[in-house]
Amino acid sequence: MQQKIRFHIHGMTCQACATRIEKVLNKKDFIQTASVNFAGEEAQIEFDDTQTDAAAIRSIIEKTGFGAEEKHDAAAERPSENRIGWRLWLLWAINLPFAFGMLGMMVGRHDWMLPPLWQLVLASVVQLYLALPFYRGAYSSIRGGLANMDVLVSMGTLSVYLYSAYMMFRHGNHAAHHIYFEAAVMVIGLVSLGKFLEQRTKHTSLNSLGLLLKLTPQQVNVFRNGTWQQIALNEIQTGELIRTVHGGRIAADGVVESGSGWADESHLTGESRPEIKQAGSRVLAGALLTDGSLTYRAERLGSQTLLGDMMTALSEAQGSKAPIARMADKAAAVFVPAVVSVALLTFALTWWLKGNAETALIHAAAVLVIACPCALGLATPAAIMAGMGKAVQHGIWFKDAAAMETAARVDTVVLDKTGTLTEGKPKVAAVWLRPSENERHIDEDTLYLLAAAVEQHAAHPLANALTRAAHERRLPLPAADNIRSESGAGMIADVAGWGEVKIGKPDFCGLTLPELPDPVWQIASIAAVSLNGRPIGAFALADSLKADSQTAISRLKNRGIEVHIMSGDHQATVDHIARILGITHAYGNMSPRDKAEAVRRLQQQGKTVAMSGDGINDAPALAAADVGFAIKGGADIAEHSAAATLMKQSVNQLADALLIARATLKNIKQNLFFALFYNLLGIPLAAVGLLSPVIAGAAMALSSISVLTNALRLKRIKIR
Repeated sequence: MQQKIRFHIHGMTCQACATRIEKVLNKKDFIQTASVNFAGEEAQIEFDDTQTDAAAIRSIIEKTGFGAEEKHDAAAERPSENRIGWRLWLLWAINLPFAFGMLGMMVGRHDWMLPPLWQLVLASVVQLYLALPFYRGAYSSIRGGLANMDVLVSMGTLSVYLYSAYMMFRHGNHAAHHIYFEAAVMVIGLVSLGKFLEQRTKHTSLNSLGLLLKLTPQQVNVFRNGTWQQIALNEIQTGELIRTVHGGRIAADGVVESGSGWADESHLTGESRPEIKQAGSRVLAGALLTDGSLTYRAERLGSQTLLGDMMTALSEAQGSKAPIARMADKAAAVFVPAVVSVALLTFALTWWLKGNAETALIHAAAVLVIACPCALGLATPAAIMAGMGKAVQHGIWFKDAAAMETAARVDTVVLDKTGTLTEGKPKVAAVWLRPSENERHIDEDTLYLLAAAVEQHAAHPLANALTRAAHERRLPLPAADNIRSESGAGMIADVAGWGEVKIGKPDFCGLTLPELPDPVWQIASIAAVSLNGRPIGAFALADSLKADSQTAISRLKNRGIEVHIMSGDHQATVDHIARILGITHAYGNMSPRDKAEAVRRLQQQGKTVAMSGDGINDAPALAAADVGFAIKGGADIAEHSAAATLMKQSVNQLADALLIARATLKNIKQNLFFALFYNLLGIPLAAVGLLSPVIAGAAMALSSISVLTNALRLKRIKIR
């Protein structure tokens, strides 16, 4: 049986490390797919659990030279602190006198540089001790059959150190003009600082999970043994009463027992407007109580809450790979060996042309240091992490990076009508009884009673409207059994004391409506009713547009996105909505199969299609679309079929999703340009001697920081 597992990977230094782990794992027969995200430091693996287990997979990863820790519950994780370690402090303490000496050389004060013997001692501490992590990484990489950043840094700095040490022992105190200890020391210092800043950015600024984790309180007031007690969050049990006061965070999903207050649930829905909560209201973990005091009963805790579900979804999505990342993976796989070849060629040609081994060595070392592929590996995943975090802030959950990349290329949007463009809460606007039914004593109440007896077993908004109307009339609904559903047409059931009742489209019930004077029948949704094969009446159900539908359609059209409506409702109703919204492509009377086939026809025309819907009848079209957007809380099959989930029933949120995806893809392309620009420009400059190893080390660190900083811009983009 196929299982999916996630590991946090320790010790990766560049994209080549991630590529190596992937290569090793994907060679195993029992592993279906393995994807390693360098920026997210995560491996996502699908495997056959009849042939292996998590411990065996972890062992494989560790044999490649990296640490692996299985990830279980994103809601239980806590962000790690990113403090400067003693190794980096010591490294930079040693770097300071070398930096001071280099500054002196720039202003003509060579006496500012440390004596050669002191240079040798300090450089030896750095190269033979503080640089050990680079050597270990290089050894593990070469042993695994690939080369990573550690190989480049180790080769470059060690060669300069060994050469300088040789010249030191050869010339003694007269070796000042032949030693370059400062280059090796400062490259190690700059690269280490760059890696620290990179790690801190990935774990804090880019990591939206850390922000979500802070939304849950660590200490909670719980009613136990007849008194209120403050206990740790992880000690709460389902069913317990919890109290949250003004300024506090809700600790669990539950139902309010007493009290009232305003709760800000924007962390889940993207809607910044607080909602009133009182007895009977549902509350969600992580919500901020901006006013009042609530006592609520915990129903779901930890990963079972909606917040926990979102954190797990975000963690998995951020750890996945976008198709565009494969380009960087392929480049990184051959990049380091190619750079080593260029460095050797630079050394040989420079020595041959200039006849100076020292100059040749420095040029070759600079080539090795400048060419680190870190920025290339960070380009895509850093942008994906930032883009996913931005999407979650607006109530949008992408299942994986591939879905986000596809959404960025969407040029056509297909929308369901009911519950997507309209409120999804239609009301009965008119009732029609077949005249001859008066003789059988079937009146409006009877029509409501028969319709609701069947529709109470359905989840469609039209069904809910009829059931709600019957309850408002206080009608005692008879039992119904042998319930069958005709997809896209209606329902049939045997109603106790009456017989077979059908409700659905007029043709499904064998009804042809006469010309009726009320214009509502021309634009409303029609629900016909038949009893024992004989049509007896119909309901006109009118639904109003959502307040933001007009704005959302305008936003989509302004971005060059073509909008289509595809609905199971009759054509006149769909046309009416389309006219209001200014949509020219509107299709009614569509079955679930019709919608899916229409989506495929659009794809055959070369269009990239997004579909949004919330019902069971939308599932085939959601699955057929290039990227499907389901509504959270809609039909389970719709959510399962979709590639992304919207927390609100709003087309505006769909527009947000597409715009965030476009901004993310644009950011990825910018990052790839930055990464390639540094290398394409830096390697030739280093080869001809215009960059020293120290400057090359600084530029290499700067390339990674540039990519990460550019990715962070996504957090500040305005999409409305």
